[in-house]
Parts: sequence; C-alpha cells; structure tokens
Amino acid sequence: MMPARQDIENAVRTAHADHVNDTGGANASYIPYLASVDPSLFGVAVVTVDGDVYEAGDTRFEFALESISKVFSMARCMEDVGLQAFHDKIGADPTGEPFNSVVALTLHQGKPQSPLVNAGAMATVSLIQADSPGERWHRILQTQSDFAGRQISLSDAVNDSEQSTNFHNRAIAWLMYSAGTMYSDPMEACEVYTRQCSTLVTAVDLATMGATIAARGTNPVTGKKVISNPSFVPPMLAEMTMEGLYTASGDWAYKVGLPGKSGVGGGVLAVMPGVLAIAGFSPPLDPAGNSVRARHAVAQVAAALKLNLYNASDYAS
Repeated sequence: MMPARQDIENAVRTAHADHVNDTGGANASYIPYLASVDPSLFGVAVVTVDGDVYEAGDTRFEFALESISKVFSMARCMEDVGLQAFHDKIGADPTGEPFNSVVALTLHQGKPQSPLVNAGAMATVSLIQADSPGERWHRILQTQSDFAGRQISLSDAVNDSEQSTNFHNRAIAWLMYSAGTMYSDPMEACEVYTRQCSTLVTAVDLATMGATIAARGTNPVTGKKVISNPSFVPPMLAEMTMEGLYTASGDWAYKVGLPGKSGVGGGVLAVMPGVLAIAGFSPPLDPAGNSVRARHAVAQVAAALKLNLYNASDYAS
C-alpha cells in the first residue's frame, strides 16, 4: 500500500534534517574528480510508482552515477541475452570481497559471480549487443536516460579522471579475458564501463530510475516502458539485495530490508517493489564505499514509512 503523501514528505524532510550535520566519512580519494566534490552536499528524494516526487536538500546537484550504473547496464544486458544466459555467464552470488577484488576472480576461475562488482559489470558491458564500442556506449547511455526520464550526459571531467586511474580495472578485464569470461575486447569493455560510471545524475533522477524498477520497468514520470519484460525485475532486485552495497550488503538487508545500490560518487538507492524508490546523495563515504549521510537517510525514510521487503504485513493492503 502506498504511504500517505504527508507521511512521505515528512519522512524525507526529517531524514534530511536529522543527518545534514553528520560529519563521518571521506570523499573517494582515488578518483581525483570525486575527491574535489563539496563534501557538505546532501540531498534526499523519493519518487513513487505514481510519479509523485518528494525531495529535500541538494537534490538537483548532478553527481557521478558511478557503480549504480551497473544496475541499468544489467537490465540492458538481460534484455539482450536473456535471463538464463546472463545468469550462466555473469552469476548471482555475493563475492564477500571488495567491489574491485582480484581474489574473488581467482577463487572462481575467472567468473565474476555478480554483475554489481567491477568484474561482473565489465563482463556485462561486453555482452551488450553492438557492432562497435561506440554503439555499445550509446545503447548504455540511452538506457540510463530512459530510466531517468531525461537525457543523461557524460561528464568529460569525470571520465578523464577515471580513465587515467583505472589500472586495476584494466587488470581485472585482462584476467577475465584469459579465463574466457570476457565477451568483447577487454580494453574496449573497460573503457565503456568507465564511461557508464562517468555520467551525471541528480538525486531526483536516481529516485526516478529506482521507481522505474519499482513500477516493473515502466518509468512512472514519462510512462515509457523501459524494461520490456517485467519478469526481469525480480532478478535485478535479487542482485541488488545480494551485492548492492558491497561488503555492507548483508548488513543493509538485515537492518533495512530493501534492495539497494550505492556508488562511490555518493549516491545510494533503495527500491520498494510496487511502491516507490528512495535516493540519497552525499560525497563522504564509509570504508565499504557507501555514502554515510545518504545511507543513514535512506534507511531512516524506509523505516519511517514501514517499507521492508521482509515484513509484508506492514504495507499489505
């Protein structure tokens, strides 16, 4: 059941007010652009499956989508190759390791295990159907735009910063190529993956993207059907539950109970299927790579609205 409008508005405003002065965490330092973003920025937004928007704080500031982009490339790839092939080639298991782990690849003979870690995300990109890297990139960018309900743009500043420091990801791509788990040129896949992380969104964009998932693949703001087959949505949500907040994913599922995804640009997204999506943004991160303010605020909104995937009695009509 959809929470009352006033309850959503109060939850968003209260969560922002309660966490605006939090001082924990630090900007990602290994990507120069991210290190330079104002750490005081903080916004919280909710978009419902009816297309209603609620927001507080810096919700119109554009920040780097980063790893949250993996969710939308996953959707594109599922459409292209089908659920079974996607599952067979990428996997659906938490690695128990950091998002850029080489150890996890070694332990599993080069199979990435999850599309929401860097190895799996690059393999996902390599599976997206295209005749050239340029076509693959434009299909990914259009997918992000369709989810957001507006044209999303690449930030040259973010992309240049990331392309000049992505040595670890290049190594991961070559390891997968040597294991036969990379399905295009490994450096092309790495380059396109880096681009997809370098697009700019706002907290409202991010909440709209999540609400499109919550609405079974139809953007609630534009009405466009973004995911052609709604049966793809449950596996997407399952992947988000298992690996969406990296090594903090289990803790998030235990305490919050919603599928989520974070990015080192400071974004955090949570989805309540059939109801709404909550997005937060603030650059300072915890040791796992999740925004401190955004993580706390999104969790607080979910709790205030009694949204928990594992407690259906709280929202059943």
